[in-house]
Amino acid sequence: MTAGGISLHAVDVVSGQAATGMRVAIRRIAPDEAAVAEGILGANGMLDHPVVTGEGMIAGTYVASFAIRDFYAPRGIPCPFLDRLDFRFVVEDPGPHVHLPLKFSPWGLALFRGV
Repeated sequence: MTAGGISLHAVDVVSGQAATGMRVAIRRIAPDEAAVAEGILGANGMLDHPVVTGEGMIAGTYVASFAIRDFYAPRGIPCPFLDRLDFRFVVEDPGPHVHLPLKFSPWGLALFRGV
């Protein structure tokens, strides 16, 4: 995988497809607050942004946000339980790449540090 940076990848397990069109954001909350990236996941379910290659990365605490309910609404799929996932994580060394794969449905999710 790419050295440094943060990549996001989301898959809707209801359809078994990449979460194309999901709004996502990454922000740093410590040691300072900063918007790092935001956008829409592409056809491969990934965010295409310079943060993927390490641009703007420093050691700190980050939040990755996934707009789950907003993803399902235009598809006519009820999402009565999940709204937005804000996932806090720590980057102690900005050298290694951090990959965050999300698998989700209207009722649950799995998110972990991948490779």
